[in-house]
Amino acid sequence: MSALVTNASQFFETGQPVIRVELTRVRGSSPREAGTEMFVTETTLFGTIGGGQLEHIAITQARTMLAEGTLSTDLDLPLGPEIGQCCGGRVEMRLTRMSRNDRADALYRVKTEKAEEPHVYIMGAGHVGRAIADLLQHAPVNCVLVDMRAEELALCTANVDKRLRAIPEVDIFRAPPGSAFVVLTHDHGLDFLLTSAALELGHAAYVGMIGSATKRAKLRSWCESHCNGLSIEDLTCPIGATGSRDKRPEIIAAFVAAEVLTALTTGARAAGGKEEAVLLQAAQ
Repeated sequence: MSALVTNASQFFETGQPVIRVELTRVRGSSPREAGTEMFVTETTLFGTIGGGQLEHIAITQARTMLAEGTLSTDLDLPLGPEIGQCCGGRVEMRLTRMSRNDRADALYRVKTEKAEEPHVYIMGAGHVGRAIADLLQHAPVNCVLVDMRAEELALCTANVDKRLRAIPEVDIFRAPPGSAFVVLTHDHGLDFLLTSAALELGHAAYVGMIGSATKRAKLRSWCESHCNGLSIEDLTCPIGATGSRDKRPEIIAAFVAAEVLTALTTGARAAGGKEEAVLLQAAQ
């Protein structure tokens, strides 16, 4: 179970009175979009409507409702100097005291939304793979860490789906459309096999392979001779090469996570080959 679902279960199943805060209308610039919801108890929170003074006002109003027994209320707030913000838009909110069924429905929505989040497959549980998993466990994705080596998977402490596979490409073939794949195994030949499998799907949001311009060129030749001329135009290789030559796994992981999340949230595939990019053969 993901950390998000675990936290939601703990929040909604305590039986504490809860106020649901929903942004019902947004005009102009706002920290979050209409439909965003947050849940408030006397002492705890789940979710966010964007932080800042807007959220502070909503939380204060929600806790006043809990103290007074109010069932619902509406707020209409300008996001300007009047409340100490400068977004320039305007937000309408509805605050509602939740019944037991409402709390159960909210928990169901959290579980459903989590299940529908895009999948990110990290193919290789070495230093960089584990560092990426550490970051993505907190992101709105379903992160899957795949490796043939049980001892490497055991070193991963992130709350992600860990899969020991003798044939890791099976997970690629079964991946839902729009998934992202980060390939960084302990073997270049396996990297080529898994990367070509991800590219052949034709529906990946992101395919990245750790390496260098030289490794990318070798993959291109390999695909021409072994994969009927499969194009690697949509491949990001090297991964995490955005403006830094730092080869520490944690630094590479941060840039890779940014690439993946950008691709997943914009719908655009990460830029392909940067033939001049620096070698990124960090420990795998």
